[in-house]
Amino acid sequence: MLAILGAFAIVPLVLPWLVGRIGARAFFIAALLPIAAFVQAAMMTSAVQSGAIPFEVYDWIPSLGIQLSMRMDTLAWVMTLIVTGVGALVMIYCRWYFRDKTEGVGQFSAVLLAFAGAMYGLVLTDDIVVLVMFWEITSVLSYLLIGFYHRRGASRRAALQALLVTTLGGLVMLIGVVLLVVESGTSSLSGILALAPSGPIVDAALVLLLVGALSKSAIFPFHFWLPGAMAAPTPVSAYLHAAAMVKAGIYLIARLAPVFAIAAPWRPIVICLGVFTMLLGGVQALRETDLKRILAFGTVSQLGFLTVVLGFGTQAAALAGLALLLGHALFKSALFLVVGVIDRQLSTRDISELSGVGRQAPVMAVISFVAIGSMMGIIPTIGFVAKESALTALLDEAAGGSGWGLVALIGVALGSVLTAAYGIRFLWGAFWTKKTPAGDAAPRTEWPDPPIGFLGAPAVLAVITLAAGIAAPLVDAVLQPYAATAPESTPGVPAPEYPAHLQLWHGLEPALWISIGSIVLGALVFLVTRTGLARKRVLPFTANDIYNLALRGIARLSVLTTSFTQSGSLPVYVGTVFVVFVAAEGTALLAGSEWRAQLDLFQTPMQLVVAPIMIVAGLIAVRARKRYTGVVLVSVTGLGMVLLFATSGAPDLALTQILVETVTLVAFALVLRRIPSRLGDHNASVWPVARAVLAVAVGATMGVIALVATAARTATPISDSFPQLAYELGHGKNVVNVALVDLRGWDTMGELSVLVLAATGVASLVFVTHRADTLSNLTAPLPQAGVRDRRVLVETDDGARPRTPGTRNQRQAWLVGGQRVRPENRAIILEVVVRILFHSIIIVSLYLLFAGHNLPGGGFAGGLVAGMALVMRYVAGGRYELGAAAPTDAGRLLGVGMTLAVACAVVPLLFGAAPLTSMAFEWDVPVLGHIEFVTSTIFDIGVYLVVIGLVLDVLRSLGAEVDRQAQELRDAAARSGEVSAR
Repeated sequence: MLAILGAFAIVPLVLPWLVGRIGARAFFIAALLPIAAFVQAAMMTSAVQSGAIPFEVYDWIPSLGIQLSMRMDTLAWVMTLIVTGVGALVMIYCRWYFRDKTEGVGQFSAVLLAFAGAMYGLVLTDDIVVLVMFWEITSVLSYLLIGFYHRRGASRRAALQALLVTTLGGLVMLIGVVLLVVESGTSSLSGILALAPSGPIVDAALVLLLVGALSKSAIFPFHFWLPGAMAAPTPVSAYLHAAAMVKAGIYLIARLAPVFAIAAPWRPIVICLGVFTMLLGGVQALRETDLKRILAFGTVSQLGFLTVVLGFGTQAAALAGLALLLGHALFKSALFLVVGVIDRQLSTRDISELSGVGRQAPVMAVISFVAIGSMMGIIPTIGFVAKESALTALLDEAAGGSGWGLVALIGVALGSVLTAAYGIRFLWGAFWTKKTPAGDAAPRTEWPDPPIGFLGAPAVLAVITLAAGIAAPLVDAVLQPYAATAPESTPGVPAPEYPAHLQLWHGLEPALWISIGSIVLGALVFLVTRTGLARKRVLPFTANDIYNLALRGIARLSVLTTSFTQSGSLPVYVGTVFVVFVAAEGTALLAGSEWRAQLDLFQTPMQLVVAPIMIVAGLIAVRARKRYTGVVLVSVTGLGMVLLFATSGAPDLALTQILVETVTLVAFALVLRRIPSRLGDHNASVWPVARAVLAVAVGATMGVIALVATAARTATPISDSFPQLAYELGHGKNVVNVALVDLRGWDTMGELSVLVLAATGVASLVFVTHRADTLSNLTAPLPQAGVRDRRVLVETDDGARPRTPGTRNQRQAWLVGGQRVRPENRAIILEVVVRILFHSIIIVSLYLLFAGHNLPGGGFAGGLVAGMALVMRYVAGGRYELGAAAPTDAGRLLGVGMTLAVACAVVPLLFGAAPLTSMAFEWDVPVLGHIEFVTSTIFDIGVYLVVIGLVLDVLRSLGAEVDRQAQELRDAAARSGEVSAR
């Protein structure tokens, strides 16, 4: 089972490539994996039935006690067969549904198969924490599937709505999971159910778990997202919204009900909301004219039915509910697939536009009649068997004095009337010959016969629906182990005289007459509402209106909060941070019982020289009136730190500090071009005395903290062991670098995230509308056609030109970017020197990257050096030269670098190791000698790429884009001057 789960994670990655090669036929290959999972589950039938429950476990995160544990009991076995069996048929169906389509199909196939894998893991996992992970994965993947037609506003809105509702429910459920795990002392589902904890905390946890389950299964008040999700392609509706995702909540209810149905909040929530949802969905299905929406609201109604029966928590209800779950997956997915055929062939699903289709498509009509018969509960389908058993179970409870049994019985009976009504309405709308208002037969809708394979999947589902009903005793035998996990009856209600079992014919029992009565009444309701119930609202609002109102309220609240807290004044922001810092840390210092400090006048003579210079530079910076002067003076303090680091045995820090100061100075210089050169030209500094007092307070507080904290240590610092740990664990001699990428890798991961956010923030301030262009495109205005066409430029009398047969012997052009710079701004010597040094600097950066494990350097320092090379290219030749030097987008470098870093954290988990665990490999290579490679080097490469991406993004945003905007302003001014002159 774990191997199949791993395959579900890997195989989708190759499907887009495969679809690009063989088109929609790739769905046949995609179907092989769920078929294999279905066969594997079928082969475990005897083990599941004998009680020898298959169980596999893999310690995933041992430190947190989280395991990948797969447990296949009867409930999980049934759900696995549904998820994999229906999934395989839907993927085969996709072969014809997406025939002659290519756009987005590759991604669709990958996401659909990945979703099948997530559901496979969800129903089999025995760890409730991992179940929540799979739960949220299904929400994200369903968002991508529902939004397949991403160019349609309705699809985007429906996808977002489904994501928000189900994710919100999942987050609420997570809180319940935490409470339940803490109260039980285990995250194992089977362990929790065996302990059967109780009490107020457990009751609260159950309510939160039910919120997640009900939102996932579209139970009121979360029902509205499911009909909206019909904007998805029909295979998605057939799989996610009939057989798989909406069953996740039902599965969780079925998993917990045998033990927790006796809890005080359980039955009131499950039965009341389930019955109301069944009735609400049934009424709304009679108001729809779109075949898919009829099925959608019918699905909402049936999910309410399943919630009531499976959530009731007795043996008879559990047996009937599991049979009903199986039957629903079969008949509802078959009906959705039939609607897909109709939509694909006729490009309409409106019942007012369909007439006489049944006579032209008898096979499809028979499939639909069988599926609708099962939904209505007509013999000999599995739906009939399950419905009769459910009515019997609820009838026995009601007769025994159970109030909730009576409520459930009445609600299910009324819901069954509506089910029959909208079931008949579906058949009439899809296949009957309609009549005009004058009473004549409406024109026949011409039916183009679909490929025979297109009907294969719904036909198989219809056949199984009949076979399962006829073979009811066999179905009963395989489902009984799950029913045995529930009590025989509700506390206080006598146990049934005979144990529940599934049978095609029980005789003329009360449940049979209730079922027949519901069908007859349903037919009468259909006759009365044949043209559809009045579409006038019963209430002045709908659930969608409340959802939209909530979103607007959240948006307005966020605007109010932002306008109150974000005044737009940087001094206010910084001042607020400093005031809070002084207040909080000052309070902590004053509350301390004992202060100790150990002071030395100096550690090295260099401190006596550098410290006064840094202090004087800081004081002069405060008095500086020009911005650039202030920036340079501030940099003096940074360069002073370089000297302090270098003379204190920290060459890595010194190297990094000087590089950071240089890049920062360049960034400041780029920004200063767009703001006044003198301070206070537009907005003079206010409250200078208050600022001075706050500055002194911050400095004093920070100084006291440093003195007190360093002297308060009582234990041996772990840093004393870093040299030994770096060599033994990290296989490196450079303690700083090994600590960054190995010993303290999580800290570096956080810093990388901050760098990526900083780069994105800088870019968003300059590129207001988009961030997708690449620097290499800046060379497009050159005489060449651009970097992408790979044409070579050669030197000619007219400058750089693309190589032609007539200029084949000319020398290749070298300084291409500077040709777009104004002659008065060019510095040829600088361009030549920079081009000569550029590649050497890049090589030095690579040396620092790979040597940093044992010598001064590392990914951060190497990335800064490479960034300095790009800075030099930009300074020498402007944005065009930078475009020639950087043939890729900064966002790609940031993304690849962060991906490498995250992979170094995730991959060890697959081998049972802690995140960011590194491995060392050693080889003795002829000529080269002994070679070592540590996997943390890959993490360091990620750091290297992120730093280069950050520098490139700063140059691209504050440099190249600002240059372009300035040029546009100059050109506009020039054109305006020409017009005025004319």
